[in-house]
Amino acid sequence: MSKRIRVRFAPSPTGHLHIGGARSALFNYLFARHHGGDFVVRIEDTDQKRNVEDAEAKLIESLRWFGTEWDESIDKDGGVGPYRSMDRLDIYRSYIDRLVAERKAYPCYCTEEELNAEREAQKERGETPRYAGTCRNLTLEQIQAYEAEGRKASIRFRVLENRQYTVHDHIRGEVTFESDGIGDFVICRPDGIPTYNFAVVIDDALMKITHVIRGEEHLSNTPRQLMIYEALGFEAPEFAHVALILNPDGKKMSKRDESLIQFMEQYRDLGYLPEALMNFLVLLGWSPEEEQEIFTREELIEKFSLNRVSKSPAIFDIHKLNWMNNHYIKQAPAERIAELCIPHMQKAGQLPGELSEQQRQWAERLVALYQEQLEYAAQIVELAAMFFEDGVNYDEEAKAVLAEEQVQDVMKAFHEEVASIEEYSADAIKGALKSVQKATGHKGKKLFMPVRVAVTGFTHGRDLNETLFLLGRETVVQRIMNVINNYDHVVK
Repeated sequence: MSKRIRVRFAPSPTGHLHIGGARSALFNYLFARHHGGDFVVRIEDTDQKRNVEDAEAKLIESLRWFGTEWDESIDKDGGVGPYRSMDRLDIYRSYIDRLVAERKAYPCYCTEEELNAEREAQKERGETPRYAGTCRNLTLEQIQAYEAEGRKASIRFRVLENRQYTVHDHIRGEVTFESDGIGDFVICRPDGIPTYNFAVVIDDALMKITHVIRGEEHLSNTPRQLMIYEALGFEAPEFAHVALILNPDGKKMSKRDESLIQFMEQYRDLGYLPEALMNFLVLLGWSPEEEQEIFTREELIEKFSLNRVSKSPAIFDIHKLNWMNNHYIKQAPAERIAELCIPHMQKAGQLPGELSEQQRQWAERLVALYQEQLEYAAQIVELAAMFFEDGVNYDEEAKAVLAEEQVQDVMKAFHEEVASIEEYSADAIKGALKSVQKATGHKGKKLFMPVRVAVTGFTHGRDLNETLFLLGRETVVQRIMNVINNYDHVVK
């Protein structure tokens, strides 16, 4: 590619960053980095009614957390700003005035009620709703009469008749649209704010965007945008429209569907790692040449290309994401995972809000105990719940273990050993269990299983020595003594 590659991601500040938007940002980021180009982040805030307070800051925060660092944006001026649409109104106005002066656009005084009535009449006649061109050729007298009524004009683009517009799409191939199926469309609302289809063309052209990589829902917008490029004499960028991400049922995602976590901020708050989400999301639509699933960011930048992006929709598989996140958690430093897990335990009331150094060290060891098991950090609350409970509940499987004939001997011997440990530690507990083995002759499951069950209530778990250390000598002794003193009641 001869000219410098420039791509952009232009979210609207109407809510949190959706996983579909995050994937679009990621594809743009990787494409730019692969070609040594620029990744621009703009804020498309022209729909003032839908804009949400603080949404812009949260979008930027989520993108930064995700790792899709940009070259230009509201905080990095590359000389083609501003990077918010509402800060560019004077720029848009000059191009709107130019199109009107060249009779490529015109004022429309139709009210919303008149337009709705027109659409309904077209539907009743079995026609595809489109603007009928009512104001296309108004006289000066008609314009003056409308303005005397107090009507505010929108500006409509004058669509040329009997024209074909072909999108040469990197993913979907050639897609052709007939201009006769597209009515004259609004490019500026009566309040002076341009519509998305107009603003995006001006922004992309003036910011020298070479490739537009976005979701396939924007494909139907593309012919309108090509018309504006042509009318203003701008060179259109190359396009790539990425297929949808579908829910596990194979249906289009709905933001109202609460059965699936859909926003990046939620994944961050649950304790997913950004590198895992990056690895997972890139595979929703893109596939490498070789059978590889785990990638570093550097590998993705090296390997990413649009010709490996599928036309077919991708299915969001939460189990695959959890498997992948678990992989990254296992590879991460224990301190990092502890930092993610501890706030969840604090929120659940398992740990105090302010930790002493001793409490923090204990919590870090507890998280390390479960690190290989975690799919995401919030799971630590449930996995480690037994460390914060007053007693033990024994299910039928646990009672069957405690009913074995050697259990009483093992419990008494272990109690004596634990009580006599001078410096309580995981290594000391390991030594105590060896002493019990020598004293009773019981080993393996006959020894370790009853101890685990008596103290935790579970037949399986993490490292037994570390578990007993973290529970603390007092708790371990108390639970062993409960089995010894209430044996008949416990096993019934």
